[in-house]
Amino acid sequence: MGFFRLINRGPGPVRLFIGGVHGREGLTTIRALKRLRFSDIETGKLVIYNCNTSNYLSTLDPSYYESRQGREIMGLIKEYRPSTYLEAHCYRDESYHDLTDPSRKLKRGVPPLIELERGVLIGSVSPHIRKKLFRREDICLTVEIPCFRDSEEWYRQLEVYVEFMRIVASSRDRDELENRLGRKYPHQVETARRYAREFFGEYPPF
Repeated sequence: MGFFRLINRGPGPVRLFIGGVHGREGLTTIRALKRLRFSDIETGKLVIYNCNTSNYLSTLDPSYYESRQGREIMGLIKEYRPSTYLEAHCYRDESYHDLTDPSRKLKRGVPPLIELERGVLIGSVSPHIRKKLFRREDICLTVEIPCFRDSEEWYRQLEVYVEFMRIVASSRDRDELENRLGRKYPHQVETARRYAREFFGEYPPF
C-alpha cells in the first residue's frame, strides 16, 4: 500500500523510514508508519515511505536493487541522503527461527536478527547498501514484526514496533540513540555491537 509523508522540522538530521520493502509486507508496516507524527521529532526531517505490494525478492539478493522497488528505494536514499535509515519489515511466524538462527551468518551470509521483546526483531540492513550508500557513522536499522493478524497479542507487538520507531525517529544522533536503547534493551544493544564487529569489522551497531 503506497504511502508517503514528509515531516519537516527545519535544519537537522534526516531520517528515512521505508516499509513494505518486498511482497505484501506493506499491508502490515503501514499500520505502524502512519502512526508517526510531527511531534515525534524536534529538528530535521523524517521521510516516511511505504511501498506498494510487489513480488517477493529478498534484499540479500543483489538483483533486488535492480528491481523497480529496489531502484525506487535507492533513489530515495540518494535524494534525501539520510543519516538515519530504517527499514520496517514483517515476517511469518514460521520464519522466526531462520531469522534469529545463530548460524544465519553461515547459511545466509548475514548476522541473525535480535529480539527486542514480544517477537519484534532488529538488525542492520542489507550489506549490499550498508557500505555502498551510507557512511560508517550513519544509523542503519531493520525492524521486523510478525505480519498482521487480528489478535490482542499482535496489537501489543505493534506497540513495541511503533515505540521503537519513535525512539529512532526522535534521537538526534547515534550517541543519543545508543544510550536510549541501551537503557531499555542493554543485552540486545550489546549483542548488536558484537554482531557488527564480527560482520562489518570496526562498524558501530546498526
